Amino acid sequence: MEEKKFDLNSIIGFVLIFGILIWIMYQNQPSDKEIAAEKAKKELVAKQEAQAKADKTKTAVLPVAAATPGDTVQLAQLQKTLGGFAYSATLPSAKESFTTIENEKMILKIANKGGYIVEATLKEFKKFEKNSGQLVELIKDNNANLNIQLQTTDNRTLNSKDLYFEPTLTKVGADQVLSMRLKAGANEFLEYKYILKPNDYLVGFDIRSQGLNKVLNSSKPLDLVWDLKTYRNEKSISYENRYAEIYYNYEDGKENYVGQGTLKEENPEKVDYIAFKQHFFTTILQTNTSFEKAHLVSENLVKDEKIDTVFTKQFKATVPLAFTNGEVDYKMSWYFGPSDYKVLKSFDKKFEKIIPLGWGIFGWINRLIFIPLFGFLSSYIAYGIAIIIFTILIKLAMSPITYKSFLSQAKMKVLRPEITELGEKFKKDPMKKQQETMKLYNKAGVNPMAGCIPALIQLPFMYASFQFFPSAFELRQKSFLWADDLSSFDSVVKLPFHIPLYGDHISLFPILAAIAIFFYMKMTSGDQQMAAPQQEGMPDMAKMMKIMIYVSPLMMLIFFNSYGAGLSLYNFISNLITIGIMFVIKNYIVDTDKIHDQIQENKLKEPKKPSKFQQRLQDVMEQQEAAKAQNKKK
Repeated sequence: MEEKKFDLNSIIGFVLIFGILIWIMYQNQPSDKEIAAEKAKKELVAKQEAQAKADKTKTAVLPVAAATPGDTVQLAQLQKTLGGFAYSATLPSAKESFTTIENEKMILKIANKGGYIVEATLKEFKKFEKNSGQLVELIKDNNANLNIQLQTTDNRTLNSKDLYFEPTLTKVGADQVLSMRLKAGANEFLEYKYILKPNDYLVGFDIRSQGLNKVLNSSKPLDLVWDLKTYRNEKSISYENRYAEIYYNYEDGKENYVGQGTLKEENPEKVDYIAFKQHFFTTILQTNTSFEKAHLVSENLVKDEKIDTVFTKQFKATVPLAFTNGEVDYKMSWYFGPSDYKVLKSFDKKFEKIIPLGWGIFGWINRLIFIPLFGFLSSYIAYGIAIIIFTILIKLAMSPITYKSFLSQAKMKVLRPEITELGEKFKKDPMKKQQETMKLYNKAGVNPMAGCIPALIQLPFMYASFQFFPSAFELRQKSFLWADDLSSFDSVVKLPFHIPLYGDHISLFPILAAIAIFFYMKMTSGDQQMAAPQQEGMPDMAKMMKIMIYVSPLMMLIFFNSYGAGLSLYNFISNLITIGIMFVIKNYIVDTDKIHDQIQENKLKEPKKPSKFQQRLQDVMEQQEAAKAQNKKK
């Protein structure tokens, strides 16, 4: 018999399946339209930066040489450029000096010049790998700025980052309180107040002015500009960069993000917090009084991961600080710490929403099932073993669905000879063939869709795992077998060259997962082909399955090679357990002879009333058949 050619429908079916898998893996990749929009935005930002550079010449900058209180000549010169804030340059604090505050969690270094944090070091975490000896530093070497543009009543524009603040460090109980004041007089100032509690990642941060109603132009808000160039902290800069972006909470608790891309911008309103999120660490500015609006910009700094190895993203936020009765008064807080769901949730400020757990049902599965279950297991046993037990429990819970799916396939397999017979009998009349096939299904009590529904139920759990494991901070720098970090790739061979889409290393867990997928598909493809005979006008599923047996493992090897080892371990164990469950169901639970006898018994009974879906499908077929007969008469 001549072999069938690979028809167009088969190609279309294969492309659709491949496209769905690509979407799951790379849902966040920008479209051509987004890229074009990003390019336009980048040009706009470039124009704005050029304008800002031009305006900078009009902005007063504090001279290097500060005046002394008794130097009236130099004070007069400073007043020409600094106006009322010349007073700050006459104080002893008008020099390059720093104040350090720390607790069990972090070390913060605040500069006199600008009054903002110039170093933020987390004491409990190492960068790159467990024994690197380097602490995670979120802020250092001028990678961050906090600036308020001060519009004065005498038409000057000053930048707070260029002016000197006077520090005063006190203790209130166990709390350290650092007041940084930019003074226009003895009792006239702009104040940044930092409040550091013991053993806490959250730092109180207040901005207020006193007696500046005659110094500052209060007809419009002050612009607070915060920018951060995020340092790389993980082994894979490309993997870390994939999860680095700006999140914000706005309009009564809604959460959103700026998104990935070369250059992305958003302009939300009523913003409660802004989070500059890296993969496993986050810096958050939260306010008790919502910012009326915000301008957020995220720029990707990793153009070539072989060259761009220090920074991941450039983040920038611009927000207005409104005047009330001629003064500014905002109660805020900084968060410097891990992107850990449980830690963020403990603050009761909805910080945990910055963890990308997926939308809709995927997020619910992660929040209500995956996080509590894995958290419980990992609190008692090692993380690698916890992943294995976690996977076993999930697969056992899903085993009834797997059973339903296999049972449906077994029923379809029993009916296949009769369906094939109908196909031969009505070879020249496809519509009649479909009608008779539906009647056979109804008479035998078999639902052809029953095998699809259980598979669809399992899909949300699969997708949820793709969101859960990359976001699980608990896995960071936790080892298992040959993997020294379950949150990063488990390289066993370093390649002397780079393979596009694959990388410059070979990870072992993706290879094991690919092998497990191959044998699982090899094991089930025969039953699926037998259960679903090819229909007229439909893709040849047998050929598609033969192709997917090799395509699916290949995709696992390519895309998971640079993913976290924890996710690959989960997929390996998941497919291994599924193979075991299918083997038990096939050989010890489902009896095809009994199924055959039951189907034959069903045929002798009064046919069940077809479902609404089956009835509608049958009605459509009958209408098409009638229309076809009418056309023949014409």
